Amino acid sequence: MRTLFEPRLVNGAFGDPGLYVDFHDERRALLFDLGDITALPPRKLMRLTHVFVSHAHMDHFAGFDQLLRVVLGRKERLVLTGGPGFVERVGHKLAGYEWNVVHRYEPPIVLEVRELAEDGTGRRATFSSRNRFEREEAGAWNPAGDVLHEEATFRVRGRFVDHELPCLAFALEEKARMKVAKDRLESLGLTTGPWLRTLKQAVLAGAPGDTPIAVRWRDRQGEHAQTRSVDELRPVILDVVEGQRVGYVTDLRFTEANVRVLEELLAGVDILFIESVFLDADGDHAARKNHLTAKQAGEIARRLRARFVTPFHFSPRYEGRPAALVAELESAWSGATPAGRNP
Repeated sequence: MRTLFEPRLVNGAFGDPGLYVDFHDERRALLFDLGDITALPPRKLMRLTHVFVSHAHMDHFAGFDQLLRVVLGRKERLVLTGGPGFVERVGHKLAGYEWNVVHRYEPPIVLEVRELAEDGTGRRATFSSRNRFEREEAGAWNPAGDVLHEEATFRVRGRFVDHELPCLAFALEEKARMKVAKDRLESLGLTTGPWLRTLKQAVLAGAPGDTPIAVRWRDRQGEHAQTRSVDELRPVILDVVEGQRVGYVTDLRFTEANVRVLEELLAGVDILFIESVFLDADGDHAARKNHLTAKQAGEIARRLRARFVTPFHFSPRYEGRPAALVAELESAWSGATPAGRNP
């Protein structure tokens, strides 16, 4: 059964960190980290509804200007989420340009910027092209625990790890999926159509059983339409399947505290994207830089019981030999080598 979304690294293993998540059957996408995004064509940037920034180091945030340049005058809203000081940082970027004619652009765009503090509280501000991107306070933002964003079909969770500054690690979680039992569908004399998506969303949102669903379909006899309730359709058409979970982890020290945070956020994750910056032979250098070695990344993946792992954020010193980093990670992930440096 096809999953809701398709995650892909923006720049491969050696470029700036970034994860682009495209949604199947929807013209939308999410982006985790906003460094070099030149690999993403404008049509992909236009799909973005939400951007999540782990921290404001240049290789994770320098692409803000390019993204704004593409969507300005073409998109109406974009939500950006980051850690401490994020609202000010977005404001500083916007203040670096002259906006004397931007209020005439159509359509106008509103940037909603959400900032998470280390204590779990949050705040929001908006920057509108109608007001020349002057900052406007938007009140408190109150995440539910570590849930940074939630919709009927998915949620994004985030927790801070230590990179000698607070850095967000993310979990993208598809909620339980609705699987269509085609034999039961046929027994009702129905066929698939857009109405199934409406039904799935109603079930996932916990809609009352008497909620009406407009069922429209086409067969050899022509077009048909009828209305049935959620309760009528749910038990005979849909099976519940556990949703996919994707983890995005970058820029952290190899410490027991950090690993415990990741276990709480990502235990049993389906796909783990995790930085693997240095080889274990260069572990002292990794520690000075507050980054993981490939072996450490593999050990973390093993503790998380990750089903699949994709390493990234390779140091350029290993250009031409990425296989060594991959092999080191996979060996530690599989448990083929004894544990090395203990977190």
